[in-house]
Amino acid sequence: MGNILLVDDEEMILFTLGELLKSEGHSISTASNMSDALEQIEKTTFDLSFVDIRLGDDDGIELLRALRQKDQNCPVILMTGTPTLETVTEGLRLGAFDYLTKPASPVDLFRTVNLALKQKYLEEEYTQARTNLEAIFKSVKDGIITVDFDYHLLETNEGGGQSICGIDRSLIGHDIRNINLPCSRKCLALLTKTLTTGVVHEDNYVCCGLEQSSEKIVSITSSPLINAHDNSIGAVLVIRDQSRLIALERDLQDRHSFHRLVGSSEQMQAIYRLIENLKDVSANVLITGESGTGKELVAEALHHLGNRSQGPLVKVNCAALPNSLLESELFGHTKGAFTGAVRDQIGRFERAQGGTIFLDEIGEISSSIQVKLLRVIQEKEIERIGGQKTISVDFRILVATNADLQEKIKQGQFREDLYFRLKVVEVSMPPLRQRRGDIPELVNHFLETLGKEYQRKINKVDDQVLDLLMNHPWPGNVRQLRHTLEHAVVLCHGPVIGLNHLPPDFTTKATPVTTLEQKVQASPEMEAQQIKEALIACGGNKAKAARRLNMDRSTLYRKIDRYGISISVD
Repeated sequence: MGNILLVDDEEMILFTLGELLKSEGHSISTASNMSDALEQIEKTTFDLSFVDIRLGDDDGIELLRALRQKDQNCPVILMTGTPTLETVTEGLRLGAFDYLTKPASPVDLFRTVNLALKQKYLEEEYTQARTNLEAIFKSVKDGIITVDFDYHLLETNEGGGQSICGIDRSLIGHDIRNINLPCSRKCLALLTKTLTTGVVHEDNYVCCGLEQSSEKIVSITSSPLINAHDNSIGAVLVIRDQSRLIALERDLQDRHSFHRLVGSSEQMQAIYRLIENLKDVSANVLITGESGTGKELVAEALHHLGNRSQGPLVKVNCAALPNSLLESELFGHTKGAFTGAVRDQIGRFERAQGGTIFLDEIGEISSSIQVKLLRVIQEKEIERIGGQKTISVDFRILVATNADLQEKIKQGQFREDLYFRLKVVEVSMPPLRQRRGDIPELVNHFLETLGKEYQRKINKVDDQVLDLLMNHPWPGNVRQLRHTLEHAVVLCHGPVIGLNHLPPDFTTKATPVTTLEQKVQASPEMEAQQIKEALIACGGNKAKAARRLNMDRSTLYRKIDRYGISISVD
């Protein structure tokens, strides 16, 4: 039942309508003129109003206009004894729900009242549901973005859509593909998959690449957007910021791998943190270390995890080409620049446009190329060999060397100004012999990858083999370890690699390294004390204690059980 206001200058009409509506259980208020009606509206909220178009000296249309301004959700039914097309059209244009011709029959009256009140209640329910939904959207920290099949933005939330993605509701109706988003736009690929296939797609731990926060890591879910008739009308993206969770995980435990790098030693943890700090900056990076330590993997991680990952990664081994060919490879050449130059050819610098160029063995380039490289870094411009056109370039330079560049500078073989230009930040890869605690993890990693490559099911290496691998000096570092295990995997047809599967010269040329474990083997009491001290120093972290003792983790666990070692960490 509704609270209804009747406005008419005829008392008989007011009485008749009022009695009819009261008989249906409605609450009735009456007004005979415009000022009286407006006064009652200020004091009371009505569910429905009846307004006579002719109110003596007042105009019912003007009252309709005033009522609509006061309460947009109160239906107004116009009444007139002599309806005209002009007044009826104007009334409906201004928002009247319907009109009745006086005198109205009870059937028409009740039907119109019921329809008007039903619409009012439906609109109120919709408004309330919309308000609740907007409140939920505002409170949700996840980004929620909906689009139709033409990628037009249908809706987004301020709580997450704007803070995570930089998309606000003013962009509703725009093609999301054409919106200038300050991020890597990786979510659009997932959105396209859902719009194309009609199924849910997920991607976890995506580097968002927002300009204002290079550390933002998100998980993305793209689902079909279903209407009330169970038909797909587009897609909905839910983007959850995982940055804090990832940071907590990094703080709570060591990572055993990072990109394609493997190892949980303290040295590798420091490398991982340094790569994270460098991946989104434009600074040149010099990667140093012995041959086989993984310098190229560091370059790949800096590129693929950074904000230039959508661009190319161009690799150049400067030691593999003679300087005459290297210059052409780097800068390109024009047709006829030299004998054999039958056509124009772009160089590696141009191919790296928008991405990263990795110059390996940078210490081997000639002095003339060093001068040109210095100009590229300073001016961000190149000229092809034989050409006169200056070409602007935009790429990040990563270089690597296993040579001592400072010694080369002393000998006049490398420019000091170029060295400092390249070495804005240095990433120094430790040799394998300085992180022996990573060898068991590297062995397991290579057994898995090589097993898949050669279709072998090899579970582990023999304990004697592991001891030998742990004590080897590894002049070739991780690359040599991989090649040694590859040789063993090829020869091994069982689940365990034994000494007979290792290269013949490996055991004969191996130089044993005395480990802390070997030093204390003669005295179990001393060994137990050393283990206990290492556990205390590492706060009870067995993985760190094993690395500190230069001992395999599984071996440490066995010895803790054997000696009954237990410690309490405050």
